[in-house]
Amino acid sequence: MKRASGPVMNKGATVLTRNPALSELETRVLGRITEERWLKLAGELIRTGQPRSGNPLDPDLPGAEEEAIAMLVAGKLEALGMEVTTYEAVPHRPNVVGVLKGRNGGPSLMINDHLDTYPVAEPEKWDKTGFDPFTATRHGDLLYARGTSDTRGNLAACLLAAQALIDEGVGFDGDLIYCFCVDEERNGTHGSIYLTQEIGISADYSITAEPTAWGEVGNGNWGMNLSIANSGHCLIEVAVEGAKSHIWRPDISVNPVVEAARLIPELQSMTFAHEPSAFMGHTPPCTTIVRIRGGLEGEMQFSPDLCVITMAVVGLVPGMTIDGIIGDISAVAGRVFAGRNDISARVRQLPGSLFVEATEPSPPDQEPCISLQKAYSRLMDGKMPELNRKNAFNDTIRLREAGINAVTFGPGEDGWAVDNEYISITKAVAAARIYALTIMSVLNGTDA
Repeated sequence: MKRASGPVMNKGATVLTRNPALSELETRVLGRITEERWLKLAGELIRTGQPRSGNPLDPDLPGAEEEAIAMLVAGKLEALGMEVTTYEAVPHRPNVVGVLKGRNGGPSLMINDHLDTYPVAEPEKWDKTGFDPFTATRHGDLLYARGTSDTRGNLAACLLAAQALIDEGVGFDGDLIYCFCVDEERNGTHGSIYLTQEIGISADYSITAEPTAWGEVGNGNWGMNLSIANSGHCLIEVAVEGAKSHIWRPDISVNPVVEAARLIPELQSMTFAHEPSAFMGHTPPCTTIVRIRGGLEGEMQFSPDLCVITMAVVGLVPGMTIDGIIGDISAVAGRVFAGRNDISARVRQLPGSLFVEATEPSPPDQEPCISLQKAYSRLMDGKMPELNRKNAFNDTIRLREAGINAVTFGPGEDGWAVDNEYISITKAVAAARIYALTIMSVLNGTDA
């Protein structure tokens, strides 16, 4: 059905000033993506299923239970007319896949996001949300709460894009797939790994709605990167062994805590063998110390004989391996403790953790990069997104491993606030509109 040109008012839509670069259909779709709608949806998603959705990376702690948020999202996709299926590798952790079938057998596009969040360990630090980390609270252009940036705010943006397209009656040549995974914060074992390797979920192209945003909206210098590659990472354990003694006899002790204190600065500043990549990422291959354990409960009368250092090795680029990383760390420990037979250091991958390899870039001159860049430029005053390598893990990695042209693009802040997590409302609405235009472009969306 043809409609009159110029600004159009639809029920629940906003009148947009007619942009000559946009078609009438595109203008109507974007008019349905509003700040008010995003805020309402984001607040609902942020609260649902918490704190059970918090998923620590620690392999010795229980994982999340994303069932509540999964059921909410599944219902929303069903309401949009998608064929929805849930897939559980373990109880209470359903992955959600919604499919809107295309009409002409064209290429398929997946929009991906995850349902778990970081856990909250210290709610007393969340002063921006009245000390309730799961109550979405607005301060100016920023919305604060756990999951705003990573990644319920991004989830709201991609759901809002789908709703706008479907409510406006847009039809597609190829399949539109919405794939929402559990267990992303723990590298995807029960989520994207399970879906791609066991279930066989696939698509021609994929966009993961994860944080790639930068800059402050207030000063006009802001945007969202297009991450065409991802860095890898792993968890490493270094066990420093010495000799126990009574606290009254420190002269005969070889205290591994003291020796570990000598080793840690060398680990923190070490370099790793690697071949530089065209997209190196903002963080080079390096270490972050995340836990130190020494001494036994009930033995405070004695110095310990073991100190265990746990570290994350991040910023990995293609070609780096777990054996190479362990070898580099062992060489540093060997230099620090050279010539001594009273102290030793054993290096291994942290039991229960996964080694995540870096990915090769998705071609920027292929979909979905072509359509994403075009949509970005049309809505961001001719600017283009910067192409980069994302430092953190997200499900893009597993989708790339499955042979999909997968990239990451989202309004969340690519800085990972530990407490008082936030997202820009302006960026979230802009991203939802970019998603909508990108979906239309990749799938040849037209009036149904």
